[in-house]
Amino acid sequence: MSELERFSISIPKGLLVAFDSRNERKGYGNRSEAIRDLVREALVKEEWTDPEAHVAATVTLVYDHHTRTLTERITSVQHDYGDLVVSTLHVHLDHHNCLEVVVLRGEAKNVQALADALTSIRGVKHAQVTRATDGKSIV
Repeated sequence: MSELERFSISIPKGLLVAFDSRNERKGYGNRSEAIRDLVREALVKEEWTDPEAHVAATVTLVYDHHTRTLTERITSVQHDYGDLVVSTLHVHLDHHNCLEVVVLRGEAKNVQALADALTSIRGVKHAQVTRATDGKSIV
């Protein structure tokens, strides 16, 4: 078990009330767990500022697979960066629309370049990048 450090902070009452309300909605049992998650989130964000940091991400795309050559363009971009693509998940949302999740891992600058290449493909209806860590630097 890891060692725990206790510390105190000063926070305006209104901000604490809003924080507690948020934590209750999200199901946190206590403030400590919520603060630990916020700290980890900040550290992951910071990790992404180093272009050589080894990171992970998901790119979620929604698109109409009937759009001429779109599926081929999405696949082609993934093949261009094949060493970064860990896995893909393809879901048929309805007769026209598909959701694709691409899991990426590698150096931040390369993962970001691939994420940008995928999200900027003409014809993609919605794109979302979720930046994560490979977990090695987060306790």
